[in-house]
Amino acid sequence: MSKKIPSISESEWEIMTVLWEEAPLTANDVISTLQERTDWKPKTIRTLLDRLVKKNVVGVNKEQRIYTFFPLYSQDECQHAEAESFVKRIYGGALKSMLVQFIQEDSLSEEDIQELRSILDPKQKKQPH
Repeated sequence: MSKKIPSISESEWEIMTVLWEEAPLTANDVISTLQERTDWKPKTIRTLLDRLVKKNVVGVNKEQRIYTFFPLYSQDECQHAEAESFVKRIYGGALKSMLVQFIQEDSLSEEDIQELRSILDPKQKKQPH
């Protein structure tokens, strides 16, 4: 059973992206990185960082004079949780419906099709017939 990852807002994803790129970071490091990418005020960034700490998505190292922040979940774990939540909300949990819709509407290259096959083939072999 995978651990339940709290839901992360779009703004909070921005913070997480900075921490996934390089952590641990001080609040000021996060602020300066985000101010290059966004027009957010330092107070906004601090609020989002605090919210992520309260949600237990970001940890704080309080051993130094200046606190540093680090992600408690990998980017993969969070992307997986978000994808699962999206499929449940939009497609009633039916992954197949979502995949069919994407495949029908998106023009897949030969390379994309091969990549999908390479993912699906091993799964097919594991299925009992």
